[in-house]
Amino acid sequence: MNYMAFMFPGQGSQAVGMGKDFYEFSSFAQEIFARADEAIGFKISRLCFEGPEEELKLTQNTQPALLIVSYVAYVLLEREPVIAAGHSLGEYSALVAAGSLEFEDAVLLVHKRGKYMQEAVPIGIGAMAAVLGSDYKDVEEALSRIESGVVEIANWNSREQIVIAGHERAVREALSLINPSRSVILPVSAPFHCMLMKSAEEKLSYDLDQVEFKDLRFPIITNVDAKIIHKGGDARDALKRQVTRPVLWYRSMEIMEKEKVDLFCELGTGKVLSGLLKRISRTWPSPPTLLNVEDLKTLEKAKKALS
Repeated sequence: MNYMAFMFPGQGSQAVGMGKDFYEFSSFAQEIFARADEAIGFKISRLCFEGPEEELKLTQNTQPALLIVSYVAYVLLEREPVIAAGHSLGEYSALVAAGSLEFEDAVLLVHKRGKYMQEAVPIGIGAMAAVLGSDYKDVEEALSRIESGVVEIANWNSREQIVIAGHERAVREALSLINPSRSVILPVSAPFHCMLMKSAEEKLSYDLDQVEFKDLRFPIITNVDAKIIHKGGDARDALKRQVTRPVLWYRSMEIMEKEKVDLFCELGTGKVLSGLLKRISRTWPSPPTLLNVEDLKTLEKAKKALS
């Protein structure tokens, strides 16, 4: 019997047309999109289905859009995992699936989260960059020597992929000092998961305290600590600290391997997390089975595989 984990994607997985297949097929999906439209106060459904892409890419729109599609995919799959994890905002999707957060609460929270993050740093001041082929400790040591501004590790995505974030000048100086085999300045509007997000963290912390967090039906691995949690209070605390601290995805997947997970299903738009896991699991004794659910075709394929 497979030991199954669910993965919920974060920002960067969005695409115009997301969720439309589900919406046209499922009355449940129609209900969820309608509830999201009402909770946020505008037609996020239309933005998902029709775009424009530039508007969908705005952080305050991207985050609820991804959560909605992930939650619909989870419900339509009609399976429960033994454990789950979500990448950045995907942690909210995981908590909704695990019954810790109510859907409307989560949609409004991630909409506000995106708004706060965008407001925290004026456009053009911050930057994020993917560093490829460099060791985590080497990157960490190089960043400690930068004096031109804030620059920190924002995502530890795999052994070969680390994302840094901070002031644009400091990020570019860090890349010069690290001198990785390859690097990419990311097309994002703000430097997420670093101390420049402190004002966003403070605002979101207040909002998180106004929302009920129930104990989880199945455990999740938190981004901020890469630890397994079961309690609602621990989930709230992790989300508060997640805003200014790195996403420890590589370490989270190492825990999945230690927990003997041998089947992963990515729920939501795209296959970003599946692609990362393919690379991460190369060193595992045996590669896990990877599934994804982002539309009707992949839903039926996953259901068939799980049956």
